[in-house]
Amino acid sequence: MAKILIVEDQIILRDALEHLINRQPDLEVIGVTDDASKAPQLCRELMPDLVLMDVITENGANGISWAGQIRRDLPNIKIVIMTALPEITFIDEARKAKVHSYIYKNSGNEHFFYVIRSTLKGLGIYPGPAESSPFAARFTDNEIAVIRLVCQGKSRSEMIKELDTSEFQLRTTITSILDKTGFDSITKFALYAVGRNLIVPPPA
Repeated sequence: MAKILIVEDQIILRDALEHLINRQPDLEVIGVTDDASKAPQLCRELMPDLVLMDVITENGANGISWAGQIRRDLPNIKIVIMTALPEITFIDEARKAKVHSYIYKNSGNEHFFYVIRSTLKGLGIYPGPAESSPFAARFTDNEIAVIRLVCQGKSRSEMIKELDTSEFQLRTTITSILDKTGFDSITKFALYAVGRNLIVPPPA
């Protein structure tokens, strides 16, 4: 019987996941929490085989960051990141954190349990290009950094300072972003990206 820890701040979804998983003959939910920052301690106490981790949880806790800590401290525990957001950097961040698998919440039950059982067997399952944001593969790390700062409402002078770059290089990066997206204004693209959850600004 594989032991599962659920990290999800939406009560209805968390309860539904727990009910669904506990109906499986080979899976058992041994703990739940709404705050990713509590997950490492729960993992040490409960020693689950797998953690189902939401990306953004209670108090703005970043599930991917806490998943990375669990991977460093407790490498035998498997982690599946789950999200409803098509944010253009989440998949890359999950890979960098060495998360095993990644799934969208609107996946069907069959795929959901396929990902869980495959991950428990040591396989890594990530969405294909057709499932992720249409912009996900288009941007460089530098371009994504600029997009994030624009979405946070930073001025150009603030971006130049934070990125330790020149005004010319910033203009070049913004031009590249606009060329790739077809927008005529970086502000318009930022509004589009935030409105469609392609970029999720940090909590204020």
